[in-house]
Amino acid sequence: MTLAETPNTEDSLNPFLTLNYEAALASLGDDYYDEVKAAEFPQHILRWRNDSLLPKLGLNPQVVKDEDFINTFGKFQGSQPCLALRYHGYQFGEYNPQLGDGRGFLYGQIRGTDGELYDFGTKGSGRTPYSRGGDGMLTLKGGVREVLAAEALHQLGVRTSRCLSMMETGLSLWRGDEPSPTRSSVMVRMSSSHIRFGTFERLYFLQRPDLIQKLLDHVIEHYYPHLAHEPDKYALFYAELVQRVAKLVAQWMAAGFCHAVLNTDNMSITGESFDYGPYAFIPTYDPYFTAAYFDYYKRYCYAHQPGICQLNLEMLQQPLKAIIPQTALEAGLAQFSDYYSAEYQTLMLKKLGFEQLSFPEADELLSLTIKVLQDSQVGYHQFFYEMARTFSVKWRDEPGCILNSSDCVPASGASAIFDNWCILYHKILNNFDPDDMGRIAQTLAHYNPQTVLLRPVIESIWEPIAQEDNWQPFYELIKKLQSRD
Repeated sequence: MTLAETPNTEDSLNPFLTLNYEAALASLGDDYYDEVKAAEFPQHILRWRNDSLLPKLGLNPQVVKDEDFINTFGKFQGSQPCLALRYHGYQFGEYNPQLGDGRGFLYGQIRGTDGELYDFGTKGSGRTPYSRGGDGMLTLKGGVREVLAAEALHQLGVRTSRCLSMMETGLSLWRGDEPSPTRSSVMVRMSSSHIRFGTFERLYFLQRPDLIQKLLDHVIEHYYPHLAHEPDKYALFYAELVQRVAKLVAQWMAAGFCHAVLNTDNMSITGESFDYGPYAFIPTYDPYFTAAYFDYYKRYCYAHQPGICQLNLEMLQQPLKAIIPQTALEAGLAQFSDYYSAEYQTLMLKKLGFEQLSFPEADELLSLTIKVLQDSQVGYHQFFYEMARTFSVKWRDEPGCILNSSDCVPASGASAIFDNWCILYHKILNNFDPDDMGRIAQTLAHYNPQTVLLRPVIESIWEPIAQEDNWQPFYELIKKLQSRD
């Protein structure tokens, strides 16, 4: 597929409406969704268009107008039906059968230039049969936060959905966790799939193994096609899902990211990260850091994320065992810890400058690094950025040279843990040739960006929007985040 050469004239066709939409999920039938209509909004102010995603759709950003975004993803023009998906889920450990897309729908599905199937899913597009008394809307701040989260995580190498567009809609909303009335938005998320663990859990609740089988075949056909002709494709699917989720949560942990609401309805069947609500990046290494104010018992705190994701995969076995033997499910899940540990170690070593570190010091270095971070309570992201900023070939000469030009770490002699870390890092550097120092410096710089989406940064972006309708800091931050592409 080549970039669309749509002429930029007043009467040109909207390139989004000429895309070849696929009715992949719609073809399953209405046991899985309800057809809905989008709300009508008093205004459509395009605040964000993600031009970096357009080439993946075969579109040239230069010929796609703002009005094309507004008509497609604000007014929701188009001939394909809008589908509110049905699902259940375990929320904070309790099963909830009263879920489903309550403020969004599947607008359409597109085959990208990479051959993958992508969903356009809305957030804040109005009431559905699953709104449970809510208004079906999204606050503008919520939209801003999700745009930022998706772009930041993407640049950090996390497998994530991304936001294609966000519009301000002119409505005033009342919320208990924001100063109200507050402004509203509608957002379109581009993801690999909106099928969730909870989509299968609903079918188990309804005692419909036939629909579980149908959905599982659909998932393998579209998202695991390399398994489609394997005799044990169902067991292989689950084993690969386990691997994908283990690697995903390792990516979160290395990035210092706390998702905050890891209910089973927020877990994608493709192992992709999505649906960012009260997320936060950890400021310092605190295993019990909790992003959601309502997570009173720290169920979804930073350190619990691997265990919770493993538990959610175990809960998914309940519907899947109608199709997959229990022994195969247990064998697949048994690999979770190994997948997670290997991926986490790989990512953390890259943050420390090493693309590969095969000698025995690797485990010791990672363990000691965590102890330094936890003992000193230095900024988690600042520590690694300072390593990248101050790295020098002189670090091979003397342990005392390491980070000695940074004021974010303990002074020499002030912390035995940090001094031991410096000695070990110095020793490891001397296992490399002097010519390798440039490559280590590049690895440090690549995996440790200066700009990190800590809460004060988000608030500093939101305040000008809220007070002055000044979006320039938002666009400048996005530009910094995307500059790593």
